[in-house]
Amino acid sequence: MSSITVLKSSPAIVVPSEAEPEAAVAPKAGETVGLSSFDKRAGPFPVTMLLAYDRPIHEPVETIKRSLSRALAHYQPMAGRLSNGDDAGIVCSGEGVLFVGARASCDLEELLDDQKGGAARFVKDLALSYPSEPCRESDPLLLVQVTEFACGGFVLGVTWNHVVADGAGMAQFLQAVGELARGVSPPSVSPVRHWDDSIPGLPAPMATAQKPSSSAARGPQDMVRLDVTIPWSLISDIRAAGVSAGGKPCTVFEAVAAVLWKCRTRASLSAVDPRSPAPLFFPCNLRGLVGASAGYYGNCTVVQVVGATTGVVADSAIGDLVGLIRLAKEKVPDVLRPSSDDGNSNGGGRGQEQEEGPPRNYKKRKEMRVCAVSNTVKHVETAIRATKFHLTDCVDPIRCIVIKVNVFPMKQ
Repeated sequence: MSSITVLKSSPAIVVPSEAEPEAAVAPKAGETVGLSSFDKRAGPFPVTMLLAYDRPIHEPVETIKRSLSRALAHYQPMAGRLSNGDDAGIVCSGEGVLFVGARASCDLEELLDDQKGGAARFVKDLALSYPSEPCRESDPLLLVQVTEFACGGFVLGVTWNHVVADGAGMAQFLQAVGELARGVSPPSVSPVRHWDDSIPGLPAPMATAQKPSSSAARGPQDMVRLDVTIPWSLISDIRAAGVSAGGKPCTVFEAVAAVLWKCRTRASLSAVDPRSPAPLFFPCNLRGLVGASAGYYGNCTVVQVVGATTGVVADSAIGDLVGLIRLAKEKVPDVLRPSSDDGNSNGGGRGQEQEEGPPRNYKKRKEMRVCAVSNTVKHVETAIRATKFHLTDCVDPIRCIVIKVNVFPMKQ
C-alpha cells in the first residue's frame, strides 16, 4: 500500500458538557491553573499519539465525540487556553478542543502492516497538527481525530500541547473518555490538576537543563525513523535472556529498550569510534516519588539518560544492557536533588560512574554478529534481523507492542 485515502469532516469545536457534573476536586470553569516546574520544563510543544482499535463499536466518531465532551467537564483545563506572562497558567475558559471525524479507504490491518511501512507514514492523515511550533496561546490544548476503517476498526489520533499533560496524564484522560463512552459515570479516577506546592519540584538547574528548545522538541532533523513491531512471544524470549545479576526478571520496557538500543548502535558501528557516546534517553514518571495526588494528570516526568560507549552497547549481552537501564532507573531520585559543584549529580546516567562500562557480569556474546553498516533505515533493519531476536516475525500486529515515533497501537 503506497497511499491511503482519508476523507475528513470539517473541524468542530467540542466544549465541556453542561449536563455532566464537574469533579469535586478538579479545577472549575473560569479558574486558572498555575504551571509547575514540570509543566514549564515540558514547554508548549505538540505531542501526537495514535491508538488503533480492531474491534468495531457503534458509530465511533459520534460516540467518542459525545464522551469527549463529557470528559472535558471533569478535565476543564483540557478545554482551556494558555496564559503567559507573570501569572503563566492554564485558563479554564471552556473554549473547547478541536475535533475531526474521518473515514479511511482501507482495512486497519493493512495500515499497520510493517512490511509496507506501518502507520507512522500516515500520521498527518490520522491526526491533526498545530499550525506552528511551539504552540500559540490561542491554540486549543487538545486536537482529536477519529478515523473509521473499512473493516470496522478505528484509529484515535490525539495531539496535545505538552504543557497540559504528560503521557501518563493523557492516558488517564483518554481512559475517562472510554469509560464515559461505555456508560461508566463518573470516571473511575478522580482527576487532579492543581500542583501541591508542598511537594518537591525540579531544582532550578535541572529544570533549565531538561527544558527543550524549539528545535530540540522537533528532534534531530537528520535522524532516521523506523517502525519496529515486537511480538509478545519475542518479548518473553528477550526477558528470559535479559535477567541481570541477582536473577531479577526484567520488565517489558527494559527488554524492548535494551534490544533496540543494541541493534541501533550495532547498525552505526562502522562509521563511529567505539569509544564515542551512545546514550539512551527515556522518560520517567515521578508521581510516586514526589508524592503527587492520586489522579494528578499534569506533567510529572523527566528525561533520564543511560550513559555508555558505542563499543560497550554493541558488544554487551542484553542482560548487561538491562542492568545499565535498571541502574539509571534507580538513580531517578537524584533528579530532585540540587546539582553539586562537579556537575555529576544530575539524575543518574550522566555521571562518570555510568560511563565507565557495563556491569561486573559483562561478557561478550560471540554468537551475536556486529553489522558494520551505516545509520540508515535499511541498515538499522538489517542490524535488527542479524541478531537472534527477529523483530519482524509478527503475524498479529494488533496484539503486539509496536514501538513507533508517537504511534502506539493498542488492543481494545
